[in-house]
Amino acid sequence: MSEKPTVVFRALQVANEHRIAYGLRYNDFQRYRKHCANRTHRIRSTLKMTHGKGRNFQKLPTLTTDNLKEGHLQLLLFETERAWAYAQELTAEALKNEDREGALRHSATGRFRRAVNWSTQLLSHCQELYAQGRLSAENIIEATVYTIIINGRFLRYRYEYDDALVQLSIARSLLDELAAAATTSRDQALAVLFADEINPEIRHCAHELGQAKAYDIDGIVAQLTPKQKTAIVEDYDSLIVKLKSEGQASGVSETRKKLRELKWEGQPVPVRNPELVDVLLKVQEGEARLAEAQRQSASSSKHAVQSKKGIAAYDATLLALSDAEEVARKLAEAQQLTTSSGSSAANGRDIHFVYAYIVYQLLRYRIQRDLLLISALLVSQPEGKSTTKPAIGKPEAVDSRLYPAVVKLLDTVLQSLNQMRTLSVVDDNPDLASAVDARVSFTKARRCIYLARSYTPVKKYAEALTLLQHAGIHIRETTSSLSLSNAENIADAHPEFFPIDTAEIKNLDTTVTADSTRYKRDWLAYNGGSATADSKGYKKPVFFDIALNYVELDMDRLLERAGKAPAAPAPIAAPKPQRAEAVPEKRAPAAKAKAEESRPETPQPSATGKGGLGSLLGGWWGRS
Repeated sequence: MSEKPTVVFRALQVANEHRIAYGLRYNDFQRYRKHCANRTHRIRSTLKMTHGKGRNFQKLPTLTTDNLKEGHLQLLLFETERAWAYAQELTAEALKNEDREGALRHSATGRFRRAVNWSTQLLSHCQELYAQGRLSAENIIEATVYTIIINGRFLRYRYEYDDALVQLSIARSLLDELAAAATTSRDQALAVLFADEINPEIRHCAHELGQAKAYDIDGIVAQLTPKQKTAIVEDYDSLIVKLKSEGQASGVSETRKKLRELKWEGQPVPVRNPELVDVLLKVQEGEARLAEAQRQSASSSKHAVQSKKGIAAYDATLLALSDAEEVARKLAEAQQLTTSSGSSAANGRDIHFVYAYIVYQLLRYRIQRDLLLISALLVSQPEGKSTTKPAIGKPEAVDSRLYPAVVKLLDTVLQSLNQMRTLSVVDDNPDLASAVDARVSFTKARRCIYLARSYTPVKKYAEALTLLQHAGIHIRETTSSLSLSNAENIADAHPEFFPIDTAEIKNLDTTVTADSTRYKRDWLAYNGGSATADSKGYKKPVFFDIALNYVELDMDRLLERAGKAPAAPAPIAAPKPQRAEAVPEKRAPAAKAKAEESRPETPQPSATGKGGLGSLLGGWWGRS
């Protein structure tokens, strides 16, 4: 007799995937109920479990363990989900409609009973498969947990808090065992997710029963599980032993799917969602490839090859972090619309903190990539030119047309740093906030320097010198902010992505001073330091006219010393004697000229000592 095929049925995984994808992320029970209805119709058609078409009714064949498939288990699961979603929808409508509250709650109770019936059938089939060895211990425990949660919620709905507390506590203990024995981080997050969902219900039942420590969920579970586990779950201990043995057997091949622990300020970052685990695993793989590429680039002798490989290695990590940021943002938005989970709130770090942490990592790698691009641009040299590092205070020997591209990259770095400064994980840490402020000021200073170098080729020295003045201010801000930051308290923030120290600040200050002096000299040689004039034609130095106001300039002496003495004036020839018959001279013009020379100057008016009315009116009759 041939061996029967093994059935793989992950009840919690299937339920979680469909709940998130079809409405329950935002508590849209109507949409999810309709999806479950469509899903059951498709599964029935696939399994040929329909009653025929038209008026001819066909009886379904008897379902036995031998012909039981995964599709039959999924059909029972979606029937349970459909009835449970309908019960939740009717309960929500009953809270809004007071006139029909009784009728709606009665209908919701009927749907809840139907969900319990379907889940019980599902568990019985899984137990039969497990008895035949066709179902793993992990699968049977997931089906058991799913059924117990449905029963516990139904009992809580009927205000039977004592029995509901026992059911939910057993389910929580099984989920803890699943999380501990999980071979992958995704399975662990799945168990933690369902545990977070039932934690508030356990607290509510304990509070209704009047327990003093209703907030201590772990204590309640530890107290009730040893007493009630065998009554609720058959062969509880043997299932746990089988689960651990299966985990140890398959744990060797699943080591790659384990997410390493993430820490921030010495505390772990909670990753409690399977979706988030999937994208963070991709981030982890991208970081590993990036570290390997950086090691290979460090051993390479050619800087150009090193830069190209290093820049390309960031693409996979940034792409994975972008996907992780999108998933975390959706989860954070969903948590704002729904009630927060009890466990994450108790730990003090919820999905909003995880979202801020992921955004910080995304910005960190983006800044690191942009800085690497800047260094690649600045060291790019045509063939035949020297690639040695320039001396302090001298600009890099690159084409001036590259400076606008460097400024654009520095603008991107500034945008990322400003966005990083607004994150809650940065704002809550004063040392990290000061470190980010220092890097913002340092980047602004570099941006002013390269923007000034972009202005000098077009002879705009006034703008360049103004930018260098701003750069000096930003350098002082950098020094002040860096003195307020303690590097030991920001180790988890990985400040090495943007290294900055006192030597670099001093080097930048020296560069600003040297560039300022050089621009002033070039400006003076260009047009004498005028902000409006151009260099068309010769222009006197700026202090030439001022000097002539105070110093008498002896041009003859200057020309004599220069070897350019002025020539002696030519002698005037004596006039020839005129003949007797010549026309006699006209003496009238000479006499007129003599008269003009002998005419006295016009006297200036003198002040008179007389006053009164006579002096005022004397001018009318010619009196002075």
